[in-house]
Amino acid sequence: MADDERDLAQAQRVHWQETYTAHPGMYGERPSAPAVHAAEVFLAGGVRDVLELGAGHGRDALYFAREGFAVRATDFSPAGLEQLRTAARDQGVDQRVTTAVHDVREPLPLPDASVDGVFAHMLLCMALSTEEIQKAVGEVRRVLRPGGTFVYTVRHTGDAHYGTGVAHGDDIYEHGGFAVHFFDRGLVDELADGWTLDDVHAFEEGELPRRLWRVTQTVPR
Repeated sequence: MADDERDLAQAQRVHWQETYTAHPGMYGERPSAPAVHAAEVFLAGGVRDVLELGAGHGRDALYFAREGFAVRATDFSPAGLEQLRTAARDQGVDQRVTTAVHDVREPLPLPDASVDGVFAHMLLCMALSTEEIQKAVGEVRRVLRPGGTFVYTVRHTGDAHYGTGVAHGDDIYEHGGFAVHFFDRGLVDELADGWTLDDVHAFEEGELPRRLWRVTQTVPR
């Protein structure tokens, strides 16, 4: 990792930790629309255990647990994960939820072919280089069982913030302290190489609104 990438990664880690600390439960308790969709896909596919990358304070991980899945929730913010654990106890689903502090730039602390489903809402479009994104998806592929499903969302190059704010190169732009890697369709297709690409769905979220893709891809059996 180059020095400027390392500096940006560290700045983002600190920024998210401070944000979760200052704004507990900042995204509310209701699950995201992509998580509701993912739960339907996972249920239809016989998924039993779900790994969520970038779980934050846990609104989606807790939803998966309430739906009956065993959930491994990871994030690089200890503050977010502590809020997740507290909420899991309050909701009576703590027996179905485990957490781990993890930076997606690092290998996943899981064995090969050990997970049925993986979910990541706007994690891959954080301040990650294209190479780091490719490695992260390679790790997802490694830990998924044959037939396992990966559902992820990313902001794309049709978003109003694309090309504005502080440019960091590699289609990464920063607004309000948050750096985003905007995806073009070519990157989505590249990340699906060797997978079965089941669905690429465009949708909008939030007040801007943010413009995203929801991607569903499966490891061939």
